[in-house]
Amino acid sequence: MAQTNEPDKDTCSGNCASCPSATGCDDPRNVSSQKGLPPKANINVRHVVLVLSGKGGVGKTTISANLAYALASRGYNTGLIDLDIHGPDIPKMLGVEDARLQSYDGKIIEPVRITGNLAAISMAFLLPERSTPVIWRGPMKMGAIRQFLEDVSWGDLDYLVVDLPPGTGDEALTIAQLAPNIAGAVIVTTPQEVAILDSSKAVEFIKKLDIPVLGIVENMSGFVCPHCNEEIDIFGKGGGEREAEALGVPFLGAIPLDPEMRKAADEGRPIIIRRAGGDDPTWKSIDAIMEALVKQIEG
Repeated sequence: MAQTNEPDKDTCSGNCASCPSATGCDDPRNVSSQKGLPPKANINVRHVVLVLSGKGGVGKTTISANLAYALASRGYNTGLIDLDIHGPDIPKMLGVEDARLQSYDGKIIEPVRITGNLAAISMAFLLPERSTPVIWRGPMKMGAIRQFLEDVSWGDLDYLVVDLPPGTGDEALTIAQLAPNIAGAVIVTTPQEVAILDSSKAVEFIKKLDIPVLGIVENMSGFVCPHCNEEIDIFGKGGGEREAEALGVPFLGAIPLDPEMRKAADEGRPIIIRRAGGDDPTWKSIDAIMEALVKQIEG
């Protein structure tokens, strides 16, 4: 017979200290087993905003970086957590790829300062090389998420923007359990039906956690040819807005497919600051989305 670590209540001696199954046993005699949800992280923040999507490649991290910059530019003390632990791209988009985390006392981590009132934390700041993979299972990721919340010198934050990996897995569940004062979630999608199918799952996931859905953002919505000024719907258009209406959640706005968005990300200068002001339609659409979010949260 194969030997397992599963608890056997018929032969249990009640000596939990030496039992390999103690942490997963729900026997009432076991005082070491965790009861209920973990406690909220000890972090002083007014509003936590989750940014997620049902699938990858829809521009979720681009939205997170621009949202954080937009909030900071409006005078809010803002933090940005990159929880895409296996594919952390926030440092690249903020132009701080070479930064490394520091601690003055060996306990509390100093976040990387982007501006006077914008700071960020990312797994990328801990990796020895840009190409180093993070090969972790759920428990290690959950421990890192709590550290990114509690063991970082964030100070007093008005907003904490959380860039999540695609899907509805460990990272999203863990931050939903640990983060205090969650204002809600922003769902990012592109217009085509395949992306909409997965983004609707993300919306329902957030609803099941009793977290407000702040709205859907439709990214890569239409493309204006720079040569003839004709609009071409490469990925379609309007899918996010129709899905928001069908699901009964706010539609925050659409952002066109713009090569300058890619350039801004590669250069580490989000387009919200790279093209600040003016008549640029991409900048206007992003700024309008950020304004709608702030109004919704602040009231």
